[in-house]
Amino acid sequence: MTKKMNDAYKKRGKHIIFSVVFLVLGFILAFSYRTFGSNKEVGKFESMAFLQEEEYRGSLIDQQERNKELSDEIAAKQEDIREYERSFSMREEDYADLVEEAKDLRLLLGVIPAIGQGVKITLKDADYDPVDQNPNDYIVHESHILRVVNELRIAGAQGLAINGQRITSNSYIKCTGPVITVDGRMYPAPFVIDAIGDMNVLSSALQLKGGVIDGLIRDNIVVTTEQLKDLRLSALRNES
Repeated sequence: MTKKMNDAYKKRGKHIIFSVVFLVLGFILAFSYRTFGSNKEVGKFESMAFLQEEEYRGSLIDQQERNKELSDEIAAKQEDIREYERSFSMREEDYADLVEEAKDLRLLLGVIPAIGQGVKITLKDADYDPVDQNPNDYIVHESHILRVVNELRIAGAQGLAINGQRITSNSYIKCTGPVITVDGRMYPAPFVIDAIGDMNVLSSALQLKGGVIDGLIRDNIVVTTEQLKDLRLSALRNES
């Protein structure tokens, strides 16, 4: 009886030992599977994240390159606009210069009225004794008037008139005794020459030492000059 019981206890102990061994092995296998399986899942996730990050990085680089292309294109367009503005500004300036030049030519031709500041020069015959003196040495001749007119033109006069009659570069002045003829019209002394332009410049040009006025005085001509801030010359076709 005792021997049989010992054998039974031995068999039961072996079963218990085997059970414990198998249980430990199963636990080890299960843990290993879970561990390696988890590592594979983590590796797979990390691989997907890396690929997505690379894709985002590539998209960012492409976008940056496109932005640079657009920036270069905008800079080129802006330069084209600035070039057009410069060209347009130059054309505007050229147009303004042409308009101003055309206006100056119309003023010189006398086809439009001239209004502005200027000077008034009056030439009179000097007093003389017709018995003892030659009257031609004391009266105003066309040469005296032409000296004044030419000096005013050189000084920049934009419009000229003699006794109210507008004159141009084609006008002719002729002396006939005590009167002068301007473009076919006769005028007696005194002779008034009006000139539109910078009154200080015109006046200074006439009064230069040894200039026009000094020469007229030596020729016994009575000369007076006046600066006017508001002077008006009628156009050739609007003369009364």
